[in-house]
Amino acid sequence: MLKGAIPTVPPLWLMRQAGRYLPEYRALRAEKGGFLALATDPVAAAEVTLQPIRRFGFDGAILFSDILMVPWALGQDLSFGVGDGPRLEPALMNHALNALERVPERLEPVYGTVRRVAAELPALNGGATTFLGFAGSPWTVATYMVAGKGSKDQGETRRVAYNDPGAFQALVDAIAAMTVEYLIAQADAGVEAVQLFDSWAGSLSPAQFERWVIAPNAAIVAALKAKRPDLLVIGFPKGAGGKLPAYARETGVDALGLDETVDPAWANSVLPEGMPVQGNLDPLALIAGGAELDRAVDRITAALAGRPHVFNLGHGILPDTPIAHVERLIAHVRRDR
Repeated sequence: MLKGAIPTVPPLWLMRQAGRYLPEYRALRAEKGGFLALATDPVAAAEVTLQPIRRFGFDGAILFSDILMVPWALGQDLSFGVGDGPRLEPALMNHALNALERVPERLEPVYGTVRRVAAELPALNGGATTFLGFAGSPWTVATYMVAGKGSKDQGETRRVAYNDPGAFQALVDAIAAMTVEYLIAQADAGVEAVQLFDSWAGSLSPAQFERWVIAPNAAIVAALKAKRPDLLVIGFPKGAGGKLPAYARETGVDALGLDETVDPAWANSVLPEGMPVQGNLDPLALIAGGAELDRAVDRITAALAGRPHVFNLGHGILPDTPIAHVERLIAHVRRDR
């Protein structure tokens, strides 16, 4: 489908489909003692990647990891506190990028996970599941590196980008270079496509969006295509809204993820003809379930019926999502299969 086919029933996977809503995930995470220990154990991380494929038979398996592996490889210390979110130290709003020492070997466990999943996945779901890797896009990764943690409005990073654009450009370039290296290694280990997550793209003005979202993502895609021409790239600039057509035209991505705020009928009318799209069910509609869930699914599939479409959420599945609602979603999407 990412190559332009339009099947009668769209393929289906869910962002964060391996996660806290699954009891088997919660059990394994408790056994490992924390997120980072889980994500850096190739045996455990491969098991988590495959759990939702075994349970639901999704058409896509998404690598279990985190977008903050790249800053960890760039030399920041990474930790995940209970109920406190991820932390990176030292925060770069108080320290210079050149004070960090690259530690690319920190990414080796991720490649080990990819190799294990690539070996085991063909035996599941009739061998029909596509294996997707991912990385965070430079702007979103930079917001964590500058502030040292998540932020509601990315204010600290936006200030740095305005006040010292040269230093911020150097940071974005370093993230982009490591991201290319990281995704090439994922592809060589066995992923079939990759997704670039720009979770905080919606916080930028149009001019800043061009510089800090479109330009670095275009550079990453160009570098990936130069080295691995057959690697398919999905771009997901969450919150981009009216800037989506420019992102689609200028970055060179093969497919575009739509968040839940995007009207799929509008997207279908303004995006390049034939470009595959992914999304965009509201994760809260999945929690609501019932007839409202069915109607939301039908609106999306009807709006995108004439375009290559991977059914997905508009963002990650939430921890309190009932498993029965996921099962209903799958059954409704696949009712004609």
